Amino acid sequence: MAINNSPAINILHMGFRYPGGSGVIFSDLNLKVAKGERFGLFGPNGAGKTTLISLMTGLLAPDKGQIELFGHRIGRERNLVNNLFGFVPQDFSFYQELSPVENMEFFGAWSGLDKKTIRNRTDELLQILGLEEVRNKQVQKFSGGMKRRVNLAIGVIHEPEILFLDEPTVGVDVQTRHAIINYLLELNKNGTTLIYTSHQLSEAEGLCQQVALIDDGKIIAHNSLNELLKDYKEDSLEHLFLNLTGKDYRNDV
Repeated sequence: MAINNSPAINILHMGFRYPGGSGVIFSDLNLKVAKGERFGLFGPNGAGKTTLISLMTGLLAPDKGQIELFGHRIGRERNLVNNLFGFVPQDFSFYQELSPVENMEFFGAWSGLDKKTIRNRTDELLQILGLEEVRNKQVQKFSGGMKRRVNLAIGVIHEPEILFLDEPTVGVDVQTRHAIINYLLELNKNGTTLIYTSHQLSEAEGLCQQVALIDDGKIIAHNSLNELLKDYKEDSLEHLFLNLTGKDYRNDV
C-alpha cells in the first residue's frame, strides 16, 4: 500500500471521556508521531495509556477532534485505516484451541489476504519466531513465551505500516524477550512505525527513540529519550518516570 508523507499518527485537539464520567478524561490532546519512529508511551496505572491506544486503533471513538493515520481519518476510512496498522495486545488475541497455522489462516483472511499470501507469510513468520516445529499443535499447550510469539505473528501477518504493542514481552524469559525486541528492531529498520507501551522501562530504553509520558489523560513530557534525560538531568527512563509521575502507589480503578 502506498503511503503518503503525512505523519504516521496525528492527533488533533482530541477529547474523550467514558460514559458516566468514570475513568480517564482527555481534553484537547495533541500528539504527532513521525513515520518510522520507535515511539514509547508510558505512564502510571490509570494514566490513560490503554485508552489512548484504543482511540488510536479505532476501538474507541473520540468525542471531539480527530485522529489520523498517514493522513487518513479514523472513523471515516475504516477499512483503509484498519489495514494500515497491526495490534499486539497485552491479552492473548487468538483461539487457544487452534494451532498457529490455523490462527494465522483465520486472522490473515480477516485482514483480507489471499490464501497464497497467508501461506507464505505464515511460513515466514513461524520460521522467524521459532514456532516452525509447533506449527500444527494447539496453542493452549504452549508456554507463555510461545503464546507471546503467536500473538506477535498474528499482529504482523498483513505487514502493517504501524504496529501497536501493549506489553509485548510481559511474562517471558530473557531469551524470548531478546528475540522479540530484535525482531521489532528489524521491522522498524524496514520501515514499520512502532508504538510501544510497557512497564519494562529498562527494555524500553533500548527500543524507543521518542518518548511520551502520560498522566491523568495529559501528556506531561514528549521528546527524544536522550533530550528528556538531558533536560531533567536524569540517567534512566525509570528515574525520569518517577521524577515526573511521583513515587506513590497508583490504583487503577
